[in-house]
This record gives sequence, C-alpha cells and structure tokens, in this order.
Amino acid sequence: MTHPFLDLPPLSAGRFAAIEDGVARLLDTRQDVLITQGEALLPLEGAIRAAAGPGTVALNVITGPYGQTFGNWLRDAGATVYDLSVPFHTAVTAGQIREAFAAHPEIDFVSLVHAEAATGNTNPVAEIGEAVREQGALFYLDAVASVGAEPVLPDAWGVDLCVIGAQKAMGGPAGVSAISVSERAWARMAANPNAPRRSYLSLLDWKERWTDAGRKALPHAPAQLEMLALEACLERIESDGLETVMARHRRAALASRAGAVALGGGLEPYVYEDRDAAPVATTLRVPSGVVASELVARALATDPALPLAAGGGALAREMIRVNHYGPDAAPGAVQSCLAALGAALAEEGLPVDPNAARRAVEQAWR
Repeated sequence: MTHPFLDLPPLSAGRFAAIEDGVARLLDTRQDVLITQGEALLPLEGAIRAAAGPGTVALNVITGPYGQTFGNWLRDAGATVYDLSVPFHTAVTAGQIREAFAAHPEIDFVSLVHAEAATGNTNPVAEIGEAVREQGALFYLDAVASVGAEPVLPDAWGVDLCVIGAQKAMGGPAGVSAISVSERAWARMAANPNAPRRSYLSLLDWKERWTDAGRKALPHAPAQLEMLALEACLERIESDGLETVMARHRRAALASRAGAVALGGGLEPYVYEDRDAAPVATTLRVPSGVVASELVARALATDPALPLAAGGGALAREMIRVNHYGPDAAPGAVQSCLAALGAALAEEGLPVDPNAARRAVEQAWR
C-alpha cells in the first residue's frame, strides 16, 4: 500500500534548518531559533528549567491558567517567585509590572503569556517589554496562541525566550514547536548548573549539537510529518501575507464579540474591553442559571465540528470559548457558532435574535 504520508525520504538537515529560518522570518528575529520536536509545553518547560534556578528571582504574571503553570515550574526549579495576578477578564499593564519591580527590585526574570486562548485575553507585550528592559530582567514569553493572530516581535520587544506553537492561528500541527533564544538567555542557561543536560528538555544540548555545529547533522530523527506540515503552514502564511492572516483574526474577534451581544439571550463578552480581547479566541459569559458546558454540549450536538468549547476547570460553568483561529478565522465559522449558541439558548427559553447576530457579524467583518 502506498500513501503520501508513508515511505517518505528522510528530512535532511538542510531542510530542517530552512524551516527554522522560516520561523525566524515569521518572528522577524535574528536570535537563534530552535524547532523542538514536541508540543509547545516542551520548550516552555525546557526554557524555564534551563534559565531559572535557586538564584533566580522571578515575576510571574498570571492572566490565565498557563501563567499558573509557569509559576509552579519556576518554584520547582528553585526560583523565588512573585506572582502578579490580574482578573481573567482583563489584561496586565506595564504600570503594574513597574509597580512589581519597585516592590521587588531584585527581580531578574519575567514570565508572561501573550494571549491566553483559555481566557480570551491578550497582554500588551510591547509596553511590558519596555518595562522589563528598564529592569534588566530576562523576559520569557509564551506566544503559542498569539503568533499568526497578532504581532510577535521578540527582537523589537526585548523578549529573550519566545515560544510559539503552530496549532492555533498558524493553522499548523501541534506536534512541533519553536523557541527563539537571545544571547543573554543562552548565557543565563550556561551559567545555571541545574539546566537540563542529556535530556529531552535540554535546549543547551540542541545548541551545542545542532546550532553551534553549523546545523549540518540532526541530533536525532525529526518528527517528519509534523515538520513538513509546519513548513507548509509557514509557506501558506508567507503566500497570504502575515498582515492578511492577522487581519482575519482581528475581524473574527470583533465579529464574535459584536455578534454575541446582538444575539442576546444574556451572552456577554467575558473580556470587558476590546483592546484586551485576544484575536485568537473569544470568550463569552453565560447568563445566570445557565451552565456553559451544558450549553456548549447542546450547541455541538447539531455540529460537533464547530470550534466551540466550555472554559476549563471552574470556568466550565460560566465561560464559552469561540476558537476562531487558523481556518476558523472566517465569517462562516463565527456565524455558525453564534447560530448554534442561539438555538441552544432558545431551548433554555431565553430570547435571542439570530438575524441581529448575523447582521452584526457582517458589519464587523467589513
């Protein structure tokens, strides 16, 4: 039996390096870029364990569940951690970051999630990066959900460790990810005796055996299909134009928010301000007496392929997430989600106006 996914020639080191170069172009960075062979949690954890240790004093910003995870990793690595938590319906500000620095001038590491797809908010990284540069701290950024949906510029923003994944706005695979690493981040890792070595989490092993060796021979067999899929989605973004791809995501977010308000039934944007809303996903608060997870289940009963989900954990009772990323950053996907939610709300006996929602989406998409 033959199949286009089977019996492929091995991925060459040259082609692997070319795909890394494509990621660097996407991020407009001159930093080293490593493509890691696993979902984005691999470089996210690997970077923290490599760059943080018992001498690290970290400011960990929590605007959603991933920020909480990063704090746990930092503490496990031996760092002293100060958490800066803000309500999930908003974003952190550069002013709040500066206040934390003033209270704890010894901070030398900052961890932040750019866009929290789980809570639907996005943080002003350019402004925060300026504050972090003033402090002289190492800046670690999770841009997994934001890349492709909004600008991600490690060099311009002073980000030392920037992790991306292809499975959301890039419309690519989940099985590979990438990280850009600044020279001072490499130096911090090299000086950390607890940085993982001879480990799947080790970024230093990749640097020594791959990047520093001239990218001539791969340290181990790559994830062939995932690498080819990543290459394809990079080519598609370059062909469409990054600005065009990001514009689709911005319109999807604005249309989802406007359409939900026009639909009625008690739905409200979970993130209060448009400027704080992530273009990769829109979160909605359900009316009192309605359980979000049950409402989503009824909506998905008509079409299980709709990009709808309830919030995670405790948020499953109050939050709905419209995941308008990648191919779903399109008016049809937004319209279909709102129509299904409207039908589910109508079953609850709540007044909805599907036609008003449709018009609001069309108006916002212009």
